[in-house]
Amino acid sequence: MALETASVEIPVSGGSTMGGYLARPEGDATLPAVLVYMEIFGVNAHIRDVTDRIAAEGYVAIAPDYFHRTGPGIELEYNDDGMAEGMKHHGQLHADTMITDAKDTIAFLRARSDVKGESIGAMGFCIGGHMTYLTACETDIKAAASYYGGGIAAPAGPGGGAPTVSRSGNISGKLVCYFGGQDSMIPEPEVDAIRKALDESGTGHAVVVYPGADHGFNCDQRSSFHAGSAKDSWARTLALFSSEL
Repeated sequence: MALETASVEIPVSGGSTMGGYLARPEGDATLPAVLVYMEIFGVNAHIRDVTDRIAAEGYVAIAPDYFHRTGPGIELEYNDDGMAEGMKHHGQLHADTMITDAKDTIAFLRARSDVKGESIGAMGFCIGGHMTYLTACETDIKAAASYYGGGIAAPAGPGGGAPTVSRSGNISGKLVCYFGGQDSMIPEPEVDAIRKALDESGTGHAVVVYPGADHGFNCDQRSSFHAGSAKDSWARTLALFSSEL
């Protein structure tokens, strides 16, 4: 499917803007939309590729740069230097501004004439998976796919304050979480805590653990890429968006 792509500037609270990458099928159809949340490596080639792949399925897809306060426009490589730099920006995130950025991106989408404003979902990877979970908790999106979201069940949320998992009762849409069974960054007790919170929340959800997968299993630019898990989770995510959006 032929796509239209563009760099965009999303107005955010405080009068500034947040960069982003937007893709949609060519034409003038009004479509559901999906937020694609980056890893700590920025809106890089991999995240743009995911955004394009979602757009090719019939969505307006947007990848917001929520590092815009500390490292706007960074694109980091999947190596030790990239990891170290990305973690610096990760450490400066705060739940309140993450939620604000999510809400501002949704408002940006709803202001577009080509977006069905009631049909918005989100997906994301690593801290972007955490961002997806937080967005599901604090906005009215209809569907969310969180890939190996780190820190969701940590004792405190980003920047301190209540742990993100404690917000689970606010979720109104359907949420699917994917984890790797070999992921030492998100140990089994944290996955169990997320599953328990979602079970108690009463929202539609699924928690999927791939026994042979490690952190970053969806990214074909990382050594931890796990083709079978990536393929299965992608199919599940498309089915989620198709049914809910």
